Amino acid sequence: MTRQYFLGVLVAAGLASAALGCNKMGGGSQSAGATSHSLVGAPAPAFDLPAHFGDAKKVSLADGAGKVMLVDFWATWCEPCKDSFPHHAKLAEKYAGQVVVIAISIDDEPGGIADFAKKNGAKFNIGWDEGQAISGTYQPPTMPTAYIIDKNGIVRYVHAGFRKGDEAEIDAHVAELLK
Repeated sequence: MTRQYFLGVLVAAGLASAALGCNKMGGGSQSAGATSHSLVGAPAPAFDLPAHFGDAKKVSLADGAGKVMLVDFWATWCEPCKDSFPHHAKLAEKYAGQVVVIAISIDDEPGGIADFAKKNGAKFNIGWDEGQAISGTYQPPTMPTAYIIDKNGIVRYVHAGFRKGDEAEIDAHVAELLK
């Protein structure tokens, strides 16, 4: 293989990744949309993290006890995450009191979290997963990945990646769990 061929393959893979999701996590699929995942049908793993944006000091799975939750793993370097944040903010506002949205940053450092959140319309609490211990238990296949959790704490849907148009699918899953 020539160096030019190898670089061309890398560029093509990078463009596909940017269109669907950012795959720095390794493993898993890069396909956008609902996906099969080992956590679907299982209790959501507990977490308790310091908040780096929003009105809480900490974010935890317990914040959504008895409510539908959307737990979104994301990163400041992820382009599709910029599109997902405004949607998640609208979802949190539309179903205030019924749905809890928590975003969990997997960034290596927390420095850019609050700035990213402000620029991209976050109106929900954001925690930082220092050392990526929590993301290690959830195993998001790409960035962003949203876990939609029912009122009993069971993961019902996993939405990997984010593209314009994915909003309807996520909204339908949330509405279904609110019935």
